[in-house]
Amino acid sequence: MRRLTSLSLLVGTGVMLSMTACHKDGGGLFGKKKEVSSATGWNYNDQKMGGFSVAKNKNQQTGPGLVFVQGGTFAMGATEQDVMGDWNNIPRRITVSSFYIDESEVANVHYREYLFWLARVYGESFPDVYRNALPDTLVWRSELAYNEPLVEYYFRHPAYNDYPVVGVTWKQATDYCKWRSNRVNEKLLMDKGLLSKADITNQSDDNTFDTKAYSAGLYEGTPGKMSKSTKDQFKNPDGTPRTAQFEDGIMLPAYRLPTEAEWEYAALGYIGQNPGPSKKEGKHGEELIMNKQVYSWGTNTSGLRDIRRGTMQGQFLANFKRGSGDNMGVAGGLNDRASIPGPTRSFYPNTFGIYNMSGNVSEWVLDVYRPLNPIDGEDFNYFRGNKFQTVYQNENKEFEKDSLGHLKMRDVTDEESANRLNYQKGDVINYLDGDSLSQVEYGYGVTTLINDKSHVVKGGSWNDRAYWLSPGTRRYMQENMATNTVGFRCAMDRVGSPEGNKFKTGNLFKKQRQKR
Repeated sequence: MRRLTSLSLLVGTGVMLSMTACHKDGGGLFGKKKEVSSATGWNYNDQKMGGFSVAKNKNQQTGPGLVFVQGGTFAMGATEQDVMGDWNNIPRRITVSSFYIDESEVANVHYREYLFWLARVYGESFPDVYRNALPDTLVWRSELAYNEPLVEYYFRHPAYNDYPVVGVTWKQATDYCKWRSNRVNEKLLMDKGLLSKADITNQSDDNTFDTKAYSAGLYEGTPGKMSKSTKDQFKNPDGTPRTAQFEDGIMLPAYRLPTEAEWEYAALGYIGQNPGPSKKEGKHGEELIMNKQVYSWGTNTSGLRDIRRGTMQGQFLANFKRGSGDNMGVAGGLNDRASIPGPTRSFYPNTFGIYNMSGNVSEWVLDVYRPLNPIDGEDFNYFRGNKFQTVYQNENKEFEKDSLGHLKMRDVTDEESANRLNYQKGDVINYLDGDSLSQVEYGYGVTTLINDKSHVVKGGSWNDRAYWLSPGTRRYMQENMATNTVGFRCAMDRVGSPEGNKFKTGNLFKKQRQKR
């Protein structure tokens, strides 16, 4: 009898647990499961319970052309002797969040695609938009060199399609990043059927897709073919269709230039360089930052040539200038086989799978240049160049678009920032300049050529000596200048787990059993 009673209790308890589990899923004993709020008990994505929408897929997909870079700590700064005597890259320990970066530099064909779009959409009403985006092909000219073929053909001839675009200013590079963000997100919405491909040929002037304008409800577009589940997901409580928001997990964060810290961290490629005694051990990499590697291809091949046995043994790992008058070696035995920039996916990639972080072309990064970054400055995601903005609102508290279809933004004022704890000014580009901490002042055109429009240039180029190939080296140019040795690549923020999709954040331990 006792056994029967115990069995009955177990069965009864099991039924109660099953019913409780089904209730938490919001669908009854045999009903369809619903995700439920752990705070209120209300169903998510249920029109009968308010219609609050929560994305089912929480992973961030990798945007076109990008590779994932798992963040971490590293020693940012020089690993070579400071032969220039600048003292502008003193090593210091910082941490960089995980992010994405282009596998290779932006190529000529990519930039021509951008120009084609500008001419098609703005060419009739705003021809200056197209003209202002054109790269300066005259950067190839020299008083004592015959480079006219490169002036004429380097950017436009198909033989150079996959070569890095040069002659681009910092401002042009940032505009390209914004355009790329909008085109990628527009394509993602088309793939979901939220926008129709028929809209492509109808866009012009201010009637163009802009991610921020779309999210603010200032660009509707024409819906495409949606599945039933998509229609149900993108529906307001009253049954009318709604636009996608970032909370839905479809659109990606914006493409942008990488920060100097991100670029340098990605170039060093510490991940996977210390496999240990077996392939399953020694991958944590805590000691890698002590190796002080000189170039982007790591410590296993620390020199400029490939030391592994095989057909590539002895070949140069990067595109650079070996010495005065030696840009590619001797006929019949060319050393790097490139007299000018080479294809973007040539030469030795680092352990992140990123090409040409040492050599080929130097690259613009997001930071404003200062000779001495504050040693006691921010050690997490360090960046200089913040000029905070917010969305513009008119007298009626409404959002507006500009004549090119972009959501209007405005600078944050000092009055708005005065009572904040984390910052007190809207423009903090010159933070710690000329105060009692730094004791540094910049008189542009009088005592220096550095100002708030001077931006950092990283990495060596095809026309640089090996010294500049080290990721820690840094130079600068004004944001409206361009040369035949400087290109760029894009980056993107990583949201979610720092280890990538399908990984959880934090160390998760089992709950301890309570003592009875």
